Amino acid sequence: MIRSSPPLAYYIANPYLSAMAEITKEQQEQLDNFNWTKYEQGIDQVDQNKLDEFERLVKENFVDTQADELVIGTVTHLTDREAIIDINAKSEGVISLNEFRYNPNLKVGDKVEVLVDIREDKTGQLVLSHKKARTIKAWDRVNAAFESGEIVNGFVKCRTKGGMIVDVFGIEAFLPGSQIDVKPIRDYDQFVNKTMEFKVVKINHEFKNVVVSHKALIEADIEEQKREIIGQLEKGQVLEGVVKNITSYGVFVDLGGVDGLIHITDLSWSRINHPTEVLELDQKINVVILDFDDNKSRIQLGLKQLQKHPWEALSDDLKVGDKVKGKVVVIADYGAFVEVADGVEGLIHVSEMSWSTHLRSAQDFVNIGDEVEAVILTLDRDERKMSLGIKQLTTDPWTDITAKYPVGSKHTGTVRNFTNFGVFVELEEGIDGLVYISDLSWTKKIKHPSEFCSVGDKMDVVVLELDVNTRKLALGHKQLEPNPWDKYENEFAVGTIHQGTISKITDKGATVPFNDDILAFVPSRHLETESGKKLGKGDTADFKIIEFSKEFKRVVASHTAIFKEEEEKNVKEAAAQPAQQVEKSTLGDLDVLQELKDKMEKEQ
Repeated sequence: MIRSSPPLAYYIANPYLSAMAEITKEQQEQLDNFNWTKYEQGIDQVDQNKLDEFERLVKENFVDTQADELVIGTVTHLTDREAIIDINAKSEGVISLNEFRYNPNLKVGDKVEVLVDIREDKTGQLVLSHKKARTIKAWDRVNAAFESGEIVNGFVKCRTKGGMIVDVFGIEAFLPGSQIDVKPIRDYDQFVNKTMEFKVVKINHEFKNVVVSHKALIEADIEEQKREIIGQLEKGQVLEGVVKNITSYGVFVDLGGVDGLIHITDLSWSRINHPTEVLELDQKINVVILDFDDNKSRIQLGLKQLQKHPWEALSDDLKVGDKVKGKVVVIADYGAFVEVADGVEGLIHVSEMSWSTHLRSAQDFVNIGDEVEAVILTLDRDERKMSLGIKQLTTDPWTDITAKYPVGSKHTGTVRNFTNFGVFVELEEGIDGLVYISDLSWTKKIKHPSEFCSVGDKMDVVVLELDVNTRKLALGHKQLEPNPWDKYENEFAVGTIHQGTISKITDKGATVPFNDDILAFVPSRHLETESGKKLGKGDTADFKIIEFSKEFKRVVASHTAIFKEEEEKNVKEAAAQPAQQVEKSTLGDLDVLQELKDKMEKEQ
């Protein structure tokens, strides 16, 4: 068998062998002409010029079908429901005719903007959207209009909470109610299904919200007119206007492009609760300019100033002391305002409503709307002030106070209020007296009057002092009974001994009640018994009075003083015996005496 040489490719694939083998001339030619591209890539090498030409043709004839790509397509075919669009892709796309409702004249050959929605669906079909493409274009137009301030047309679709929904370039924009017109709009439905001009005033890219305004266009039109009107404004000038808006604090009036405010206090000389009592919307009125700021942007108007002030029409015969009738219009803590004539009010201070010195709220005497009669106390026509009084219609109870409540007379009154130092007792309307805390009880130690009585209680009192000039009445309660300390002064004199039971023990001592009135105090050192022990709570023993004060109602007693006194007596008697008698004493007697002395010295 004849062996042939290995093919050239064998040596190429095995470089080690090729280096060792001898390469023939023929093999060298094959090696030089070897198609390395096909060997490495599996394809023949293509001419670079042909590759460039191919890329150019693809670029010119085919589009990038990446999703969300906006391209221009051509309508190639129309059915009853769909439009076939060619965008020079691998396949044509289908779009529902519902997306072309705005363009009923769509025909084959029309160029339309489309968005590559899905490059290939599950059937391999290219899915396009004309609606999304319009939306993208619309946003571009809206952004451009917002940046340039361009006026756009919009179709009012419907009303919503707080405003209207407007179609602008296919985008639903919001028109706030305050941006429809320069004056408040009460009927939004009148603008529905209307095409109006708007200005894009706000765009929220995050939430895809657009806000438009029609008011901005109107304001721009009237701005020149407004500047002309403002330039002619003067204080005191009377102008005609239309009621634009009514609030709780006043009325806004349109003066022809310029708004002014009539405060509620400048609507009428009389008090009113709400501006609607005087004016209504869209009413034409004459107003006077009261004031304005430097820029004349805030104009203060007046309506009542066009009428004569009620104080000027007040009768000249009216004077202090005259009785007048009126209606209560305002109530405050300090008093009530009474309208005695239209626009003329007088103040009844709470102190002028009753002769009582016990001040109460004005609401305790009158209510809003009440018709009352009063006496003029002060009248100042220049300051336009008037003070009135009701209590002056009755006699002052202090006129004959000395006859009704002489010193020493007894009466029954009502507890009105407390202070730290006493109780105020009302004997009658306008007559109050003070019972000092020290005059409530002879025996009880009272820290605050609330411990003795309550507000509203009836209390028997006696007149102690009476000062007509200062209108002060001093009363007493304990004076209705004799002072029990007068009789106790002798019964519980210093040195007397009484039996009692300890009711309370404290760090300082103990308290011992001897009767309902006398509560004695025993210091701790005076509680020691003869045996050396101390008395405790509940123990009954004899106590010696060591201090008695009728003025301060103080009694101090001692148990220790009883046996100490006996011991001192025995010592004195023993010391008084003759010396010889002492010498005759037994040794035991002397020892007992010495022990007694030592014990007394120790206790001292």
